[in-house]
Amino acid sequence: MCRHLLYLGPAITLSDLLTQPPHSLLRQSWAPRDMRGSGTINADGFGVGWYHEERIVQYRQPRPMWSDEGFLSLAPVTSSQAVLAAVRSATIGMTFGEAACAPFTSDGWLFSHNGIVAGWPHSVAKLAERLPVTDLLTLDAPTDSALLWALLRRRLRAGDPPGQALAATVTEVAAVAPGSRLNLLLTNGIVGYATTLGHSLSVRSGGGSVVVSSEPFDDHADWTPVPDGTLLTADRAGHSWEEL
Repeated sequence: MCRHLLYLGPAITLSDLLTQPPHSLLRQSWAPRDMRGSGTINADGFGVGWYHEERIVQYRQPRPMWSDEGFLSLAPVTSSQAVLAAVRSATIGMTFGEAACAPFTSDGWLFSHNGIVAGWPHSVAKLAERLPVTDLLTLDAPTDSALLWALLRRRLRAGDPPGQALAATVTEVAAVAPGSRLNLLLTNGIVGYATTLGHSLSVRSGGGSVVVSSEPFDDHADWTPVPDGTLLTADRAGHSWEEL
């Protein structure tokens, strides 16, 4: 399993969000609290995407976050009002490398997947056949997460509302790959969307900001667990959820 986080709100430094909290994403890379029986640490790379003047900046590395001195020096002096970050625990048999690390990005979106597609790749081969050949040839990496992004992106480009597109992607993958864990995060820097299926997610909102995270990064009382089988919609004004 991986661990990921989405933030929308007043500008915050990457260090205040990702490395300084007592159970930050940095700490979750070596001491996660809830891996649901799949892996023990998240040391197979990490990625951070943030919005700067409506443009996405992406930083991905195939090494653990704790060992990247460049990022650790960059984080305290870089701030943003919208951030999506993830630390990776690679599934056995899937490729390693920078391109396999979330977040994935295109068309102004940032996307991340925490979980696993059961029966990969055979279970989702028929779904992959529906994609344009160019989409398959230009996948970031031959991984379940990259394919999920391609399936979701096809719906977004067709004009489906983002929440509906995210929920439909989860539903169709879960139907052909039972037992999959499909916690997804998606944002355009203004609104964030998330799904829970088979893994943990918590949300905290108030004061003009919202954080959606695999695990709470501190002991603040305002964290709320998101029920399994849920589509969450969040922005700076708050959050709501509904069943998938």
